Amino acid sequence: MPIKYTPDHEWLSVDGDTATVGITHHAQDALGDVVFVDLPEVGASIDAKAVAGVVESVKAAADVYMPVTGTITEVNEALRADPSLANSDPLGAGWFFKVKLSAPAELDALMDETSYTAFSAAA
Repeated sequence: MPIKYTPDHEWLSVDGDTATVGITHHAQDALGDVVFVDLPEVGASIDAKAVAGVVESVKAAADVYMPVTGTITEVNEALRADPSLANSDPLGAGWFFKVKLSAPAELDALMDETSYTAFSAAA
């Protein structure tokens, strides 16, 4: 499935009933050099649009919002050890967490790449 995007500049890539979540290029550009990430606990059930974590940079701190309702199945320990991965590879090695989807229909409300590109260009 293609990558989906939120208005809060998170992305998610879905594989079956699990989604991998991270921040977009736009978000990491706006934040600057990421120096710390606070990731959710594995096993936590989090509602869509709730705060799932925090990313701190040399410029600011920003909440990372849960794009869909689900249960955290994995967090990126490599990102915790090296937060700069969120800058150097935000759509790859810089992913934040994986979530088992509780309400897959919520994906329909998210933007595709074309819509997100237009949205972020206007932001």
